[in-house]
Amino acid sequence: MNITIPKFIKWAGGKERLLKQYSSLFPKEFNNYYEPFVGGGAVFFYIKQKYAPKKSLISDINGQLINTYNIIKEHPQKLISQLKQHKSYHMVHGKKYYLLIRSTEPSQLPKLEQAARFIYLNKTCYNGLYRVNSKGQFNVPMGKYDNPDIVQEHKIMQASKLLQDVSIKNMSFERVLDYAKKGDFVYFDPPYYPEKKTSFTKYHASNFLEEEHKKLYEVFDKLSRRGVFVMMSNSNTEFIRKLYAQYNIHSVSANRMINSDACKRGKIKELVVTNY
Repeated sequence: MNITIPKFIKWAGGKERLLKQYSSLFPKEFNNYYEPFVGGGAVFFYIKQKYAPKKSLISDINGQLINTYNIIKEHPQKLISQLKQHKSYHMVHGKKYYLLIRSTEPSQLPKLEQAARFIYLNKTCYNGLYRVNSKGQFNVPMGKYDNPDIVQEHKIMQASKLLQDVSIKNMSFERVLDYAKKGDFVYFDPPYYPEKKTSFTKYHASNFLEEEHKKLYEVFDKLSRRGVFVMMSNSNTEFIRKLYAQYNIHSVSANRMINSDACKRGKIKELVVTNY
């Protein structure tokens, strides 16, 4: 099967490059699919094409991200038109235009324009990093790109096609307990437990630290006892190894693309935990 991933946004910790290693770790058969930290959607798009689950539900606490998924699903052509306008203005005005769009309060815009703003900023900001301040305002500086790939028409159209029968919800990860049943598959890709205090975890206005990871473990454990297939990606840390000691812990090799110290980018080990 020829599987292509419609990577319409950049996403820190995106799993596109790990899919070959993950392919042997997914359950062989399952009913419905749930992904509560959907992010850039690489695993979801792979699962959708490879396994064609009966039903799929993707979710995230990031409302702007989820709105973008919904717009891609429902209005891809209108979104592409908006992105072409952003591209045109960006190529003429550059940083001035970037700062203008970044300073715009998304809640004041129609849903379609919110999605176009989200993708535009993602494709022109530094390293595609999604980061917000304590007020929830996007605050990443502009990246250095001569000709940023803002429009990506074919990727948006492919993503839209794959999303047509998918439920897309803005909700926190524990809500998956309201949906997943025995024989279903849940994949968790949370903000990783920090390897050190300076590790980046602030993808949202609220941090995802030790207490949140303990809460995630409780959800993982409840799903497992329910008979759900559960898989989770995380950092190769003693905390995670101890927390999930009763489950199967696998090691994969990943490329770290984002680090303030360029010498610390490159190959690292990450963990994948499964209950099967």
